[in-house]
Amino acid sequence: MEYRTLGRTGLKVSRLCLGTMQWGWTVDEPTAFAIMDAFVERGGNFFDTADFYARWIPGKRGGESEEIIGRWLRARGNRSQVVIATKVYHPMGEGPNERGLSRKHIIEAVEASLRRLQTDYLDLYLAHAFDAETPIEETLRAFDDLQRSGKVRYIGASNYPAWRLVEALWCARYECTARYEVLEPHYNLVHRAEFEQELQTICLQYGLGVIPYSPLASGFLGGSYRRGEGRQSARAAAVLGRYDQEQAWRTLEAVQAVAEETQATPAAVALAWLLAQPAVTAPIIGASQPAHLEDGFAALGLQLTPEQLARLSAASQGL
Repeated sequence: MEYRTLGRTGLKVSRLCLGTMQWGWTVDEPTAFAIMDAFVERGGNFFDTADFYARWIPGKRGGESEEIIGRWLRARGNRSQVVIATKVYHPMGEGPNERGLSRKHIIEAVEASLRRLQTDYLDLYLAHAFDAETPIEETLRAFDDLQRSGKVRYIGASNYPAWRLVEALWCARYECTARYEVLEPHYNLVHRAEFEQELQTICLQYGLGVIPYSPLASGFLGGSYRRGEGRQSARAAAVLGRYDQEQAWRTLEAVQAVAEETQATPAAVALAWLLAQPAVTAPIIGASQPAHLEDGFAALGLQLTPEQLARLSAASQGL
């Protein structure tokens, strides 16, 4: 496994981050334990979760993923060997103050996450989304207090527009608070513009670590869907509703062509392209069984040629 320093922090993280959104939803606890064990056995040390996982599912209260990770950490006794990132923002109750990035919600949410994860500190605590109703100063001061108390080591942001990210960085500088050291954006070969137009330059200029989510476009770049097949399930409808356009299909064809040339899977090629991008620290990969990790591990050893990288970039330019 390769490792890289996470932005300006001193944390060394594996070049792959294991996403755990499925834990307690489509992945049961024994399978989640097996996946995490397999990831660590291959050198992985970076895990991404959120308090909100999987509250949007009927019958789920949220926090299931954190709870499973917490029980795994306790059973394995390896807390100091891994890097845990979780997030705050989405509603965890019905009241008006049980969501967002207010001081009240952040302080209450971090305590709940620490209990579920069975730890006394978080390596990385991220704002899960942009909160237009809370001044950025309030959010950063709350995060700063958590960092000073030792409950949070570093902070970051996910799903932030470029203007808000810059505002947060400048506010942290002038208010002398903790600053965002990591950005978690939606970024892959068929969803590039949102990150590349402005956010990429900001991350490079200010030294933020970048941990993209959905690096395989929910399976689209792995070849899970076929042109013209239709939307036969709710998941297919959601994925194709986002990516079903001619240029995306042409990009997938380019990925498949490079996969044939390199004797790799399309998923490994798509991940290798992302790993080659200058701002990217560690893509967040998902798995519903241990074998699904293999594409990620293969991508680490897959050296695409400059011509292959250029061909993939050209096919997806503008998406």
